[in-house]
Amino acid sequence: MHGYLASSKTFSYQLAYFKKDFQVFCFDLKGFGENLDMPYPYSLDDYIKEVKTYLKENNIFKPHVIAHSFGCRIAIKMAGENPEIFDKMVLTGAAGLKPKNSVKKVIRRTAFKVAKRFVPKERLTRFYSKDYQALSPVMQESFKKIVNEHLDGYLPKIKNQTLLIFGKRDKETPVYMAKRLNKGIKNSKLSIYDNAGHFCFIDKSAKFNVEVKEFLL
Repeated sequence: MHGYLASSKTFSYQLAYFKKDFQVFCFDLKGFGENLDMPYPYSLDDYIKEVKTYLKENNIFKPHVIAHSFGCRIAIKMAGENPEIFDKMVLTGAAGLKPKNSVKKVIRRTAFKVAKRFVPKERLTRFYSKDYQALSPVMQESFKKIVNEHLDGYLPKIKNQTLLIFGKRDKETPVYMAKRLNKGIKNSKLSIYDNAGHFCFIDKSAKFNVEVKEFLL
C-alpha cells in the first residue's frame, strides 16, 4: 500500500522482485494514480473499507502486507482492529503517530489559529505546504481528516510479526517515530538504513528487498 501523493508505481522495484516468489497485488488508493475520482473527502476508515473491498474482490485471505507512509496508517489501524486480517507486516516510513511539538511548530500553529479569525481564507495559503495547496478541495478535506487521526493507541493491539524499516535521513517520519513504533508493537523488529530517506525502499531497494523477503519467508 503506497504513500500519500504516490501510487502503486512507487513500488516498481518491489513488484518485479517479489513476483518471483509471491503472488503480488498492488493498486492505487482512491485519489491517487489512476484511481483519481474521490466522491467525497475520505477518512482513514473510508480507505480501510476500500482495502477490504479490494481483498474480497480479489479473493485475498490473510496476506502479508508491505506499506509505506500513509499506507502504513491503513495497515496499522486495520491490524489494530483485527490482527487476523493480515499475516506479517512490513511498515516503512510509517506515518500515523502523534508528532513531537517543536517550538517552531507550536508557534506556527498558534499563529494560524489567530490568523483564521481575522484574515480572509485565500490569504492563509502561506501556512500550507505546496503539496497541500496542489490538492483539490475534496482531497484537502480528506488530508485534514487523515493527519488529525493519531494511531498511537492501536500499537499495543497489533499482534502480527512486524518489520519496521526506516531511513536514517527521513524527515517526514523521523527515526524517533520508528523507535516508538518498535516499542509499541510487541512483536516487531526495527531496521534503520544509513544514507536513506523517507523512500528507503527506493534509496536502498536491493537491501530492502532481500531483508523483506527473508522476513516473509
